[in-house]
Amino acid sequence: MFRREMSDVTPLKDSGRAEPDRPKPEPRARQRARDERQVMKDLLHHPVDPAEMETGEELHFLRPGLQKRYLTRLKRGHYSIADSLDLHQMNAEAAQASILDFLDEAHARGFGCVRIIHGKGLRSRNGPVLKQVTKKLLSRHPMVAAFASCRPVDGGTGAVQVLLRRRGGRAT
Repeated sequence: MFRREMSDVTPLKDSGRAEPDRPKPEPRARQRARDERQVMKDLLHHPVDPAEMETGEELHFLRPGLQKRYLTRLKRGHYSIADSLDLHQMNAEAAQASILDFLDEAHARGFGCVRIIHGKGLRSRNGPVLKQVTKKLLSRHPMVAAFASCRPVDGGTGAVQVLLRRRGGRAT
């Protein structure tokens, strides 16, 4: 029965193997692509807290005895900034005098949070001089409860937000 059905079939003349019409596609790592998509989804659904990320350029300080939540809220930008001081184009001495005057005036006016723009010192021959002056002065000033580098939208590592103590001595 088989031979009768196959009687009009002509056998292939070459090796008996048919060549594919198109080349095989390049292999691709499907699991890697899935993993990368999942990472992107996780990043979108689990936002990263900028307050927990530090690159080493950020400034931060919390007066001993105060709760860490003040610094965390300051880093996250929870306090409204009442006034700002820009130190660009100043030398170290002028910046120091300006910072002291600015802090005294802000405290006298009852401000709770202020911003000092010191710049990043990228074009300075001596590095970030104003940034270091600002850090040193703020960490020693009795009216400063805490300070932290600003969020990127508020100046990033080229500025600091300063949380001032209330007139009674506590943080604002």
